[in-house]
Amino acid sequence: MYYIITILVSMILIVIGNSVFSLPIEFTNVLWLALETTIYTACVIAVDGIFAFVIRHMTPMKWYKPGKRFFKVSRKEKSFYNAIKIKRWKDKVPELGSSTTGFTKSEFKSSSDPKYLERFIIETNYGTIVHLANALFGFLIMFIPCYLLPYSHGFSVWFPVFMVNFVLSLLPVCILRYTNYTLQRLYDKSLKKSAQITNEK
Repeated sequence: MYYIITILVSMILIVIGNSVFSLPIEFTNVLWLALETTIYTACVIAVDGIFAFVIRHMTPMKWYKPGKRFFKVSRKEKSFYNAIKIKRWKDKVPELGSSTTGFTKSEFKSSSDPKYLERFIIETNYGTIVHLANALFGFLIMFIPCYLLPYSHGFSVWFPVFMVNFVLSLLPVCILRYTNYTLQRLYDKSLKKSAQITNEK
């Protein structure tokens, strides 16, 4: 809900901002601005969906397994997340991965099952890359030919849309990285415990 409200408010502000800087304000101009803003917003959501699909279904799972150096979270990085009070707002960011994978990251079911923790880490790593791609490649909307519309404003519309998408995509990255720090340590601990049990047998 918070994301939807943020997107809608951002769209309204983009329309208002462009209208104010396009004096005199004309009703027709405002309508075209609203349409242009809606088009760019829909397109950036589509771009996000395409990259999510490609990453999820066309990259090998072995890239996202526990222990990969790229996904390692240092104590300094974890301290940064604590500094920005991530615990206060992380639950307000929607978790959408379960709708496509059937695995929910909003619930934690076991801190000792290595198979469960491995799957959780894989899904977290997938999500990290998806949201990073969404943040970085949202600029592709600049190639949408909205300049064909009357009263088109181009950069002053697509760039704010891109920036809103950039921020809203980076927030889940922070949450996933923050979660991954604890998951990796629980996973390592569970592996050691499983190895000890096996040796005792």
